[in-house]
Amino acid sequence: QVQLAESGGGLVQPGGSLRLACAHSRNFFSFNHMGWYRQAPGKERELVARITRGSGANYADSVAGRFTISRDNAKNTVYLQMNSLKPEDTAVYYCNLVDLGGRNYWGKGTLVTVSS
Repeated sequence: QVQLAESGGGLVQPGGSLRLACAHSRNFFSFNHMGWYRQAPGKERELVARITRGSGANYADSVAGRFTISRDNAKNTVYLQMNSLKPEDTAVYYCNLVDLGGRNYWGKGTLVTVSS
């Protein structure tokens, strides 16, 4: 069983920055990829960014150039640095891990609100 714990959400003004963290209970070599998804009110959950076991990363078009996903192997933690935040980035952000068997694991989510 994989445990995921997100942190770092909160209220920020437009143009501001936040960094989300996802601590997980497995080392990075036991999964295919990890990522961040988000779900805004009334909308479907969508992929924001993903990082592979080999550290390749891909981003949704809506966040490319503003968000950066990274990882700290020693801390078993994945980060999402979010810059130039916009009101439309407001959502609950979920950490996701896909293990080598293709199983999905999810964190409980952390709320990000971008508002003046």
